[in-house]
Amino acid sequence: MTTSWLVTGAGGLLGHDMVAELAADPAAEVTALDRERLDITDPAAVRAAVAGHRVVVNCAAWTDVDGAERAEQAATAVNGTGVRHLAHACADNGAILLHISTDYVLPGNARRPYPEDASTGPVNAYGRSKLVGERAVAELLPHTGYIVRTAWLYGAHGPNFVATVLELAARRETLDVVADQHGQPTWSRALARQLAALGRAALTGRAPAGVYH
Repeated sequence: MTTSWLVTGAGGLLGHDMVAELAADPAAEVTALDRERLDITDPAAVRAAVAGHRVVVNCAAWTDVDGAERAEQAATAVNGTGVRHLAHACADNGAILLHISTDYVLPGNARRPYPEDASTGPVNAYGRSKLVGERAVAELLPHTGYIVRTAWLYGAHGPNFVATVLELAARRETLDVVADQHGQPTWSRALARQLAALGRAALTGRAPAGVYH
């Protein structure tokens, strides 16, 4: 028996790997929609896209952290309001939503890993925009909404810090890099595999809804 999956933001770094991961599963029927084919800030388009799908993986996002400081309203339209449209559509269709969020919803001053129930406290516009989306999922999909927080994504199909450093290292003898940020780079393909596993577990009732780090 096959399961219908919808991947939004399918042209991005994570979305590309998510589609590839699901394409290798003979039990998955995948609809892959990039930004040109689905604008998640358009509620009517979102309703039409979600209809008929059992699992939605939201890889669509405003990811320009610095740009969000200059255009917080625009970032929130995608990361907050757009996610609310997806959550509404999933609620109406009985679909599971796997929503990708970020460590930026947390204050970032802990000296040990944050548990999933840690208090949020974003310190920048990007984090605030993503927290709006998280709250929409929790509110509208208390039993079928999954918020997956990740950080420092790198992979083969989009700009990222690891690729930038490799490219600069190939051209320069020395690099100047900030020393006041610490994190764990996350391979986008590894995250895609875990998201696929989480979706399958959710379908069979083996994974509770809520926040995952």
